[in-house]
Amino acid sequence: MAPAAMTFASSLSDAQPVSYWLDDPAKPGALPALTGDEHCDLLVVGGGYSGLWTALLAKERDPGRDVVLIEGREVGWAASGRNGGFCAASLTHGLGNGLARWPGELAELEELGDRNLDAIEAAVKAYSIDCDFERTGEIDVATEPYQVDELHETYEAATRLGFGGLELLDQDAVRAEVNSPTFLGGLWDRRGVAMLHPARLAWGLKQACMDLGVRLYENTQGLELASSGAAMVVRTPYGRVLARRVALGTNVFPSLVRRVRPYTVPVYDYALMTEPLSAQQLAEIGWERRQGLGDSANQFHYFRITADHRILWGGYDAIYPYGGRLSAEMDHRPETYLKLASHFFHCFPQLEGLRFSHAWGGAIDTCSRFSAFFGTAHGGRVAYAAGYTGLGVGATRFGADVMLDLLSGERTERTELEMVRSKPLPFPPEPVAWAGIGLTKWALARADANGGRRNAWLRTMDRLGLGFDS
Repeated sequence: MAPAAMTFASSLSDAQPVSYWLDDPAKPGALPALTGDEHCDLLVVGGGYSGLWTALLAKERDPGRDVVLIEGREVGWAASGRNGGFCAASLTHGLGNGLARWPGELAELEELGDRNLDAIEAAVKAYSIDCDFERTGEIDVATEPYQVDELHETYEAATRLGFGGLELLDQDAVRAEVNSPTFLGGLWDRRGVAMLHPARLAWGLKQACMDLGVRLYENTQGLELASSGAAMVVRTPYGRVLARRVALGTNVFPSLVRRVRPYTVPVYDYALMTEPLSAQQLAEIGWERRQGLGDSANQFHYFRITADHRILWGGYDAIYPYGGRLSAEMDHRPETYLKLASHFFHCFPQLEGLRFSHAWGGAIDTCSRFSAFFGTAHGGRVAYAAGYTGLGVGATRFGADVMLDLLSGERTERTELEMVRSKPLPFPPEPVAWAGIGLTKWALARADANGGRRNAWLRTMDRLGLGFDS
């Protein structure tokens, strides 16, 4: 191993192989599993953000509604407790993706996203959820000259469309916010992103649901969905739930509606967390306003500073397992941790000697349009939302509202959206999916190395609506 690689490896020697967010003394104990039969008005399957928001909003809409939520393990254990804690207003995975796919309703989608983030902030306050919620915004940073031009183009497009809240930063201005020698410019979305402690948000929503009367069962996997007369039946390891309506918030895990499965694939994402920075180290990097950051490459990093002055550093590698296979063995990938560590010290050379306390990974679900899709099954008695592609911390609340609208049969401003009424293109079967995703990853890496120039393969994907740009 080269000396530099040995240095990066030594920074990982004490890293615990668990999500920093879940390694928390505030973690609540697990609730008992369901045994026997349950009956309810609404059954929610999944104890991540999607399911928790659905159960909570269902009770807020109708306090008399009888709601049960089942979770296969413990609330927040998967993507909801392992993400970076970026809570974005965007429902479309960014302005560019929204403009390419739904230009006619983008203004409405932006407004709905802003209202959704405001509602999350209000819920955190109303239910006294201690999750370090900070409306700091996020800076997209350029680390290559062509990315500076792209940020200018995004800013100009947003200005033409009348979207405010963005501030263009030159090299001096962005480095005054966060000091890295790699930063050449930035675009700061001041209000559209909040930073938070993701696991504590999930745990807080769990408690809020119980306070409103939701019956929660953990370590209770939904195994099979079927109709039985006027009811839907979900079989679990030790019993059944009979419900008038069912909302599926299982996301990366195989949907109980089998025809939904080809629309998503799992992608494994990885992150590191540093030990707390000293006062001197904090002074060297600045970051006093605690914004979230992400670089502008196709293979990008996301990073933020925590309430206890650690830096989370994640992204870059996105690993698709052949056949969409989910495996706990893939939750950790030392070669990716080593790569992330080297990238971290390239970005922040002044932090040489800092060590990482935690290193972890896990699967998120993605779809071919990079933002959530929605639908119903079993004559409108079952609703689902999936495909959040890394932006589920905020957008799942919107998805919960959509599912409840669909289950009620209401026509609302949400259900009338083309985004809600349409589906992404499904992924092809193996081995075509494996080959296509692999070729796309190679092409994205080539684009990053060649001034952002997209080759013929990526241009074809763009024309098909499969423009993998994140």
